[in-house]
Amino acid sequence: MTRTILITGASSGIGKASAELFHAKGWNVVATMRHPENETELTALPNVLVTRLDVQDQASIDEAVGAGIARFGRIDLLLNNAGYGQNGIFEATSREKIREQFDVNLFGVMDVTRAVLPHFREQKGGAIINVSSGAGLFTLPTLSIYCASKFALEGFTEALSYELGALGISVKSVIPHGGVSATSFQARAAESFAADPTLADYDAFLDHAKRAFADMVVARMMSASDVAAVIYEAATDGSDRLRYLVGDDARGFIKARTELDDQAYVRFMRSHFAQ
Repeated sequence: MTRTILITGASSGIGKASAELFHAKGWNVVATMRHPENETELTALPNVLVTRLDVQDQASIDEAVGAGIARFGRIDLLLNNAGYGQNGIFEATSREKIREQFDVNLFGVMDVTRAVLPHFREQKGGAIINVSSGAGLFTLPTLSIYCASKFALEGFTEALSYELGALGISVKSVIPHGGVSATSFQARAAESFAADPTLADYDAFLDHAKRAFADMVVARMMSASDVAAVIYEAATDGSDRLRYLVGDDARGFIKARTELDDQAYVRFMRSHFAQ
């Protein structure tokens, strides 16, 4: 039986690369996005349904899940990929922007997952893969809101894996870290950077942090296709593994998080941003 994947945020980057890879591997693909009218490449592929889904719009979620089941008869895998990174000083970030970050990166994942679960329970199985981030394992300044949303996503994913494992539904987390090239993530993060010219007390720190981030960019960035390949591995390896890391840890953040004691880890991270 041909398997079917539903992907959120499939218009570009990791979502689109995943849609193309799973299609090439013989899967049916429900490629969802906020503006399907702008998509031209995926719509030309057989056994690919391109349809609207905005994770902040419950009606569109329900309609997309229903459309996928109507078209292909079943959904076997949900890939929660849609997300973005709110950037900027916390004090300058409005409550509205904070809520939007959690609406997309966490509550949207929960809403799409909840919409698919009755179908998975009815067919006695299914799988969920959440695209997380290294920012769900370690934190960085000017990304406090994004990190908070991804730490919450990691906690949700882990706890949910225990609940749904008992029902034969697997839950996994794919964790890109080190930066992904050729996606809209960086552009949207730059566009949404929270700043306030009246908060001049932060200027010296921000200048130093920008230089530190610039130095870190020299680490090799992975491609969206690299991440899609790991997502496919997670979907098909038949294991009960929870987390799949993908990226270049040249900066040593993952190693520090996993190998150092807590205070040594904090000292290591602070050393990158100390003035």
